[in-house]
Amino acid sequence: MRRWGLLGSFGTVGDCFDNAAMESFWARMQVELLNTRKWATTIELAAAMADYIDNFYNVERRHSYLGNISPTEFETLWTSTHSIPQLA
Repeated sequence: MRRWGLLGSFGTVGDCFDNAAMESFWARMQVELLNTRKWATTIELAAAMADYIDNFYNVERRHSYLGNISPTEFETLWTSTHSIPQLA
């Protein structure tokens, strides 16, 4: 990644703060989706998980860490105030 001038979005191997973010995500999904019903098939479960992430967690769910706005809203606000380099 460094060769192309990119930085990783997470820290070092074994960084407890990286793990905490993922643990929090899975805990929320467990409460808000997975434990709400019995799933007939793994395909049904996978589709529900994809829908949860794409249409609820990123678009509608408010995140206190982001100032009680959704990740999609945060991205829109951020990109409207920052210049993003164009890829060649």
